Amino acid sequence: MNIKDIQQLIKFVAKSGVSEVKIKSKDLKIGIKTGAGTKPVVYKESPTILPQTNISQTSESKSDQVLENKKTEEESNLLTITSPIIGTFYRKPSPDKPNFVEKGDVISEGDVLCVIEAMKLFNEIEAEFSGKIVKILVDDASPVEFDQPLFLIDPS
Repeated sequence: MNIKDIQQLIKFVAKSGVSEVKIKSKDLKIGIKTGAGTKPVVYKESPTILPQTNISQTSESKSDQVLENKKTEEESNLLTITSPIIGTFYRKPSPDKPNFVEKGDVISEGDVLCVIEAMKLFNEIEAEFSGKIVKILVDDASPVEFDQPLFLIDPS
């Protein structure tokens, strides 16, 4: 069999609706899998929300907007420590030990904040800068993704 024969075979299998084909001979072994046996993934577009133009805005909603703006201003000066790897987030070195850090703790650059287990290795995550821990964004023993925010730090 040459490359053109293999390509034709792949096209034939894809058109036939078969999900898997295996061919064996004494000097050749070919396996072809198609997506025919799987359910198609359907993506739905989220509904478009048009801005409301309400002339008589209540004082409550105005105060809500002021509070929301104040929160974003406060959070804008916070620094985020993110996960450098994929794994499981742990706040303590072992189940019988206390947490590395708590909300409100003042930390220095190089302090260990948590450990992330990846493939049976426990990686210590150290503070990249000094400051005060404002918020811990992940629960203990939770899976984390690469670049997922873990801590919010106030550097002042």
